[in-house]
Amino acid sequence: MVKRVFTFVYQEVRGLHQAAYILALFAFGSQILAVIRDRLLAHTFGAGVELDLYYAAFRIPDLLFVLFASVLSIYVLLPFVDRAIATEGAPAGGRVLSEVFTASVWLYVIVAGALALLAPWYVPQLFPGFVGQHAELATLLQILLLQPFLLGLSSLCGVVTQMNHRFILYALSPLLYNVGIIVGIVFLYPVLGLAGLVLGVVLGALGHLLVQVPFVVRSEYAFSAVPRINWSLMKQVLTVSVPRALTLSVNQIVLLVLIGMASVMVAGSVSVFQFAFNLQSVPLAIIGMSYSVAAFPTLSNLFAKSDHDGFNRQLLTALRHIIFWSVPIIGLVVVLRAQIVRVLLGSGAFDWGDTRLTAAMLAIFVVSLVAQAILLLLIRAFYARGKTFLPLVVALGSGAVSLGLAYVLRILYVDNLALQQYLDDLLRLRDVLGAEVLVLALAFVLGQFIQLFVLLLVSVRSFAISYRPLLRLVTESVVACLAGAVSAYATLVFVVDGVNQETFLGIMIQGAAAGLMGLVAIILAYAVVGAPELREIYRSFQTKILKTDIIAPQDE
Repeated sequence: MVKRVFTFVYQEVRGLHQAAYILALFAFGSQILAVIRDRLLAHTFGAGVELDLYYAAFRIPDLLFVLFASVLSIYVLLPFVDRAIATEGAPAGGRVLSEVFTASVWLYVIVAGALALLAPWYVPQLFPGFVGQHAELATLLQILLLQPFLLGLSSLCGVVTQMNHRFILYALSPLLYNVGIIVGIVFLYPVLGLAGLVLGVVLGALGHLLVQVPFVVRSEYAFSAVPRINWSLMKQVLTVSVPRALTLSVNQIVLLVLIGMASVMVAGSVSVFQFAFNLQSVPLAIIGMSYSVAAFPTLSNLFAKSDHDGFNRQLLTALRHIIFWSVPIIGLVVVLRAQIVRVLLGSGAFDWGDTRLTAAMLAIFVVSLVAQAILLLLIRAFYARGKTFLPLVVALGSGAVSLGLAYVLRILYVDNLALQQYLDDLLRLRDVLGAEVLVLALAFVLGQFIQLFVLLLVSVRSFAISYRPLLRLVTESVVACLAGAVSAYATLVFVVDGVNQETFLGIMIQGAAAGLMGLVAIILAYAVVGAPELREIYRSFQTKILKTDIIAPQDE
């Protein structure tokens, strides 16, 4: 039995759909654990000050992780490793990774050490709303600075596992990360308080790394610390990685500023913002991240072979399936937002007011699901072609727009009673305190659509690609979205309206029944319009995803 488990974990997976579905399967498992994690947090703390501190403490470490892991990612390092292997053989690829590993560790220790020492100074500036609690927030942040280090090293291990198409092994890491956080909530917090909570995060990051280590150390691309570093190579790596790191960090900076703005609003605003953002990230991780990660190695390889037609076909295929899945989900989530939030988070200290506000935030966030998912793929497509500067410029512009909109919309909301009443009525928030935080989600969503629109225009010229073949699918997916939303809403109103909504079981039955009817309507709508994606999905499952060729771990 143990041997079969290891064989399954170490198997090689090739093909866009097979890899994407396996990544999606494990992403789904990881997101289930993430939902359990958030439910435990909501049950224990509700949307209150303690949880606000916990989420705020992540912002600087998360930004540092993006900067650190960007240098250590497959999207940056794969071309350098491939070039070294082509000229000098497999050991040269391991040497490149070893030099990057050594330089990155030294750099991270210096930067993280400075951030830890200066935390008591900059924390009050970034989060002015936590008066009297800045010292505790700084301590939590200092502990969490271990997380980016461990996750960054895990990202470097991920280069090796993805190069070898060990997508199952790679996909296991996020599951263990969430397990560590859950351990922190259940076992460490009762003993150590909030410090125990963040130590659970560090424990999860350690598991994220260690699960990949056995394969990496036995791989021909194994890496370790080296006494000498090729600084010419490091300069080339940084030339490619810095624009990418800055591009990815824009969203983190936007979130950092938005969380800082939320900290001066009603207590619990940070928690509501983060809960809703986490929930909309579930379908984003399952759909957008799965297809973008699965497509990148092939896109990179096709561009290296100068197969531009093949590159564009692969990109359009991935885009079709992202649109096919994500657009209908938007309608379902908007209709079922209250049931989703109440079932996943609504217990203990998380009351009905918290549920309504988080559900409203979720409805706003999820509207941008298709934009965020496509952006994940488009940005990687630019990286596969060696274009890292264009996505940076676009991200900076859209990030600035998001922050400007957040500032303007907040002023408009505070000074305009009619706007307050309109949003309250639209999202059913009458008599709910703290609805001001909704403008932050709205600003983020508008920024994402602006970024998508501009990047699509830029990609048309850069890739010499036409997106006209997607127009029919967009129409079909909107029809499917409306069919699913109407069916789910009708089920809520006419079929399960009498279910007791005062109990967890009643709300779950109500939401599950409406969601199931919505999914059936979506599938029927796609079948009626003859969407070819349905046949492609069926054929992909016919290839028996879980029975792809198995290759045992490599021995040195």
